[in-house]
Amino acid sequence: MARTATGIRPGLVLLAAMAVVSASASLGQRTPLSPEAQKIEDTILHLRGMADADRAVATKTLAAAICKLPAGSEKVNLANVLANLTTEGDFGRDTLQEVTTTLDKAVVETPQPPFQGEPAFAYTELAVLARYEHMKVTVNAPDFQKALAKLAAVDKIRESADFTLQDISGKSWTLSSLKGKVVLVNFWATWCPPCRKEMPDMEALYNRFKDQGLIVLAISDETIDKVRPFIADHKYTYPILLDPGRKINTLYSVDGIPKSFIYNRKGKLAAQAIDMRTMSQFLSLLARAGLK
Repeated sequence: MARTATGIRPGLVLLAAMAVVSASASLGQRTPLSPEAQKIEDTILHLRGMADADRAVATKTLAAAICKLPAGSEKVNLANVLANLTTEGDFGRDTLQEVTTTLDKAVVETPQPPFQGEPAFAYTELAVLARYEHMKVTVNAPDFQKALAKLAAVDKIRESADFTLQDISGKSWTLSSLKGKVVLVNFWATWCPPCRKEMPDMEALYNRFKDQGLIVLAISDETIDKVRPFIADHKYTYPILLDPGRKINTLYSVDGIPKSFIYNRKGKLAAQAIDMRTMSQFLSLLARAGLK
């Protein structure tokens, strides 16, 4: 997932690979990466270029290598970045749990101080993994509990959210007017690799279920000059909405993309995805809203 660096998840939306570089630079201000850590970071930077099966194996290998590092911020930062990347798609629940456990143990070994008055990124990452991915986490630090509470507060807003936006053809869409439909609200951007990877599956799902009442509302904060040619080139047919002032991104506390929210026919939030999803994962989410 291309995520941000402040707020619920660490300011500007950055590619996860850039987050690795950022973490490395931060470490570099204190001390150079150890040879073992540098090797791990180099492999992390190439994860997105791997086939999914190879990436799953590499991710497990990286988790094991991080576990062997001595306790310290270097270990926590690398584990955090790996966790950030491992929610992109489906590399197996066991893989995600192994990565979660690696970060969990690293934080227990080296408790993290608050960042600008907020829980450190690692605690927020663990809270996200526990709440949305249902991973087992043992850490019970006050800042972890604070991060969980913040996520719960954000979800209450998302559950009652409403908006009106125009699509790239000028048509207005209001979420609350779509009761009786199953609505998949997806936040994305043309520059986001995980977004681009999941969009063909979203198009296939839209064509498969639109006669059963599925509406896909894909929201971008980019200008129409950037969005319209991209959509035309890829021939996506579901509605593409524009949020140039990021008011709806802010309403949903979108700290990184892609991110998806699925509302059932009663307008209730039935499922959400914090990152890129595969076809099978999307089908599972839509089933929670009654589409099978």
